[in-house]
Amino acid sequence: MEITQFDDIRPYNAEEIPAAMERIANSSSFPLLASYVYPDEPLEEVRERIANYKTVREFQTETMRMVNQRVIEHSISEFSCSGLDKLDPEAHYLFVSNHRDIMLDSSLLQYFFVTQNFDTTEITFGANLMMNELVVDIGKSNKMFKVERPGNNIKDFYRSSKHLSEYIRYVITQKGQSVWIAQRNGRTKDGNDTTDQGIIKMFCMSCPDDKLKAIDQLHIVPVAVSYEWEPCDVLKTLELYESQFSKYTKKPGEDLNSILTGIVQEKGKVHFELCEPISYAELAKFENVTNNEYHKLVAQLLDSRIRAAYRLYPNNYIAYDLRYGTTKYKDCYTDEQKKVFMQHLQALEKYDTCDIEKLKDIFLGIYSNPVNNK
Repeated sequence: MEITQFDDIRPYNAEEIPAAMERIANSSSFPLLASYVYPDEPLEEVRERIANYKTVREFQTETMRMVNQRVIEHSISEFSCSGLDKLDPEAHYLFVSNHRDIMLDSSLLQYFFVTQNFDTTEITFGANLMMNELVVDIGKSNKMFKVERPGNNIKDFYRSSKHLSEYIRYVITQKGQSVWIAQRNGRTKDGNDTTDQGIIKMFCMSCPDDKLKAIDQLHIVPVAVSYEWEPCDVLKTLELYESQFSKYTKKPGEDLNSILTGIVQEKGKVHFELCEPISYAELAKFENVTNNEYHKLVAQLLDSRIRAAYRLYPNNYIAYDLRYGTTKYKDCYTDEQKKVFMQHLQALEKYDTCDIEKLKDIFLGIYSNPVNNK
């Protein structure tokens, strides 16, 4: 029997892929996308090939692989991922990742899985990012499922959280797929990667009678993603600056701007570390605490894995020394690296309607906080 209770959030199923591929191939934005992904191929050949895809696997191993390859070629000097040897190719996991870039955190991980012949995961897809039919078609053909952002109505938020929890458990325990989710709502803006206790609570909502089983069944793998140059660092700095004075409200088109900036901005070295999966033995130590304390302790367990695996780059040490006026880490970077970082920092001076020193402090915090967290 086909499960239909998740039709409102699930990715496309196999029967829906051919029509989605035709819509993508015939969309008005297709020529622009094709010129980026396949710059040396005639447009109509690319259009015909994509329109004829019949499966998610074809779309991911061919087109999405090329999308990520282009991102790496154009804006990443070195891409690496380790820890796959800790995982069983036959098992299904819940990858809980720190979150620095709207699209690339999950997309580059899928790219790595594709290149290693490891099955890709389903991916959470914020309802706020479903901007138009083309984005929805690309997302849902790429194993993305919809997540509602919390609104003001507590009852609706509870209902959608429980629904999401049930779907994640269904995907891992019955559908036979893995899932990727960020450790918190929205990206880390200030460099402090922290797992939201509410996310752990949400995981448990679909198995309320046994808190150990609720988490153990999901086979959680913490993921640490580290960028040498933080995606959208200047945009994040400006957002944090504005947030000091009033509640930050996103401007129209801001998410799209962040996605595009994240794709094209130079990122230097990028590393993904798949951490040791959370074990039942670790969870069992928390058996006798309250549910609330349990959610907190599990979140801290993930944080300790992610922070230990986070890879620090010269920029992080440069920012620390500049922010705190020390030379503590001077052996961790060269004069040339510091000079390049300083040039990047000086770029903030064009925002002269802001308090420039405050802006610079926020910017340095984005890079230096991971050093503090080590």
